[in-house]
Amino acid sequence: MSIADNKKAFHDYFIEERFEAGMVLEGWEVKSIRAGRVNLKEAYVVVRKAELYLFGSHISPLPTASTHINPDAVRTRKLLLHSAEISKLIGKVERAGYTLVPLNLHFSKGRIKCEVGLAKGKKQHDKRETERLRDTQREIQSAMKQNRR
Repeated sequence: MSIADNKKAFHDYFIEERFEAGMVLEGWEVKSIRAGRVNLKEAYVVVRKAELYLFGSHISPLPTASTHINPDAVRTRKLLLHSAEISKLIGKVERAGYTLVPLNLHFSKGRIKCEVGLAKGKKQHDKRETERLRDTQREIQSAMKQNRR
């Protein structure tokens, strides 16, 4: 079940591979994510000391959050993957010029997971071509719908 999607990632990048990563979260963050108060639009993944971190994701604290904590909405969050997957991603990012982008947040067996995509950046003409293809598909679908009636 998807919680939040990063639609901008599919507009700006070609997604080559996908990985499911766990996240290190605090209690108030889990409550806010379950309430749907999360935004991945400006988020990206960075490699530091052979570990992956999620930057720029905005989790708005609930007004009912505990009074003895100071919630930081754009805190850096650690992503959890197997070491073999991390080393593979590090190699691709450093050598092949790939980027790591969060694609969505979802539940898996009661846990919150982040789907990370290994992506190559799109040029402006690629974005226009993708837009054109989407428009033609939309027109085809509407024409098919009208023919059924």
